Amino acid sequence: MIVESSAIVAREMGVRRGGRWLLRPATFGIAEGVTGLAGPPGVGKTSLLATFATLRRPYTGTLEILGFHTEDSRNLREIRARLGYLPADFKWAANLSVRDFVGYVAYYKRASKAATEAILARMELEDVAATELGVLPPDVRLCAGLAATCVHEPDLLLLDGPGRELDESASAELMPLIRSLAPTVLLTAPTAQQLTGWCDRVLSLVRGRLTEVWAAPDARAHDAREPLRVPAGSGARG
Repeated sequence: MIVESSAIVAREMGVRRGGRWLLRPATFGIAEGVTGLAGPPGVGKTSLLATFATLRRPYTGTLEILGFHTEDSRNLREIRARLGYLPADFKWAANLSVRDFVGYVAYYKRASKAATEAILARMELEDVAATELGVLPPDVRLCAGLAATCVHEPDLLLLDGPGRELDESASAELMPLIRSLAPTVLLTAPTAQQLTGWCDRVLSLVRGRLTEVWAAPDARAHDAREPLRVPAGSGARG
């Protein structure tokens, strides 16, 4: 079964783009804690995260985010108000100061100016608040991105390759912070090795198939989900 605490529930969900399956129809849940999604570039991790962020629709099956069915367009506003999504590239904001960037996102997330200042303080960005994002070192720029993404205190946080520009030491320092930003965090990386030890659970996406690579013992005890399941015959469709 899929545990009640699952922030993401997919039932026979498939994601298809450009004539190929990025995710063959599968049933799974993403529960509270930190889940890693590993896979080489081009495998479909970004498209899958965009689907969870309700920016794309599943090709088949159903998807629930935070208890809301995404196929009902009336639910999308509520879902988007409660999640945070940081794409791999936010270079469009390179000329904005840290404070303006966070404030811009806060406006669209209906968060207050006080919330902007609070997240800047929490992320220790007050000293660089007037600095343009484009001139910041990668770890500080990522912190600014996280601040903007979490200014409204989301229940679900989706991060596409947050450690791609960081060395192992910087990544290790940021992980406890990332874990504290939302009850449920899903983040991606090219390999499972980059995620194992950071996450409560690591999934792998390869050739359209999602499999579990690793899970902490306490995560296995808490999460009574069935194994990820791909319906028989789905391979013939792609």
